[in-house]
Amino acid sequence: MCRLGLIVNPIAGIGGRVGLKGSDGGEIQRRALELGAEPQASGRAVQALERLRSVPRLGLITYPGEMGETAARISGFEPTVIGSISSGATTAQDTMEAAREMKRQDIDLLLFAGGDGTARDIYRAIGEELPALGIPAGVKIHSAVYAANPASAGNLAALYLQGRVTSLQEAEVMDIDEEAFRSGIVSAKLYGYLKIPFRTSLVQSQKMASIGGSGSLTAIAEDIVERMETGCLYIVGPGTTTRAIAVELGLDKTLLGVDVFRVGDSDERSNKGGRLVQGDANEAELLELLDMDGHQAKIIVTLIGGQGFIFGRGNQQISPRVIRAVGGRLSSGDGAIKPWANILVVGTREKLYALGSKPLRVDTGDPALDERLSGYVTVVTGYHERAVRKVSA
Repeated sequence: MCRLGLIVNPIAGIGGRVGLKGSDGGEIQRRALELGAEPQASGRAVQALERLRSVPRLGLITYPGEMGETAARISGFEPTVIGSISSGATTAQDTMEAAREMKRQDIDLLLFAGGDGTARDIYRAIGEELPALGIPAGVKIHSAVYAANPASAGNLAALYLQGRVTSLQEAEVMDIDEEAFRSGIVSAKLYGYLKIPFRTSLVQSQKMASIGGSGSLTAIAEDIVERMETGCLYIVGPGTTTRAIAVELGLDKTLLGVDVFRVGDSDERSNKGGRLVQGDANEAELLELLDMDGHQAKIIVTLIGGQGFIFGRGNQQISPRVIRAVGGRLSSGDGAIKPWANILVVGTREKLYALGSKPLRVDTGDPALDERLSGYVTVVTGYHERAVRKVSA
């Protein structure tokens, strides 16, 4: 029998859709819940575990309730439950103690759902003594210890437990100062390494700093602004590339948040006339704007350097509901939404070259939507310059 350990950080990612740019700290978690945030980590763990049900003679060891037992039972497992928690009040100490206990249980692989903070806790508890793999459930996820999405985590864990993937690779555990991050400052630090099962197509890379000079960003911005439609609502994701668009419009941009712009008539636009409709918007505010505004809407996002994610990393405010609402405004004849018709992807040539043959990624939290978004997309890389890239879930 192979033995799989499972740890779920139940509050991981809870600050994403409500625009809090992280989930660390009790005060942030309380604010997230007050804003209507719903926990995501357990559901993402279920998506991973569904890929493991076919593994023969698999024993699953986990912590009680929301730290793994609930997801395991929903997925059809009868887990061995160890340890104890205070339901609704779990802490980083619970995660570390769970990891230490599972090491003592002599498991073959530790599967954990969380974000960069969770990866830090796992590293502190087990170091490189035990193979581990992350199910991405956080807001940012700079670390390279995570699979590309929950399904990939389950698939890779299954391959490893069945001996079909045997190589282990040291992967970086990274985290940032969330307080500085909320002020627009990205300060990432390397904390150590975990040993993870490795297959290139199933794991995400470490997030890399933006690549490309100011001239490249200005060229992209000029192209986008030139094509902006009068009265259209533009939901603009975070990043230095998208910030250049705001600069071209003569507007301020929340570097690490989602902002909503509208331009006036062509004369206004040529004079950099634009209007900030909503700054640093969360999911609920975006949905309210889309519901009350009768005009067409578009989404503008950039890809994350080194990882290639378009959706699902740092821009969870642009949720599946928001993407469907925007896509639904331009439906095909049979009523099906056409999401890419109203989504503009921007990125420098240098960012695309750095990805090599790796696809762009989507991990919205809605597997059906991710499947619809898979295929090919045109990326604006400069003034009247385009590149076509594959998109994978």
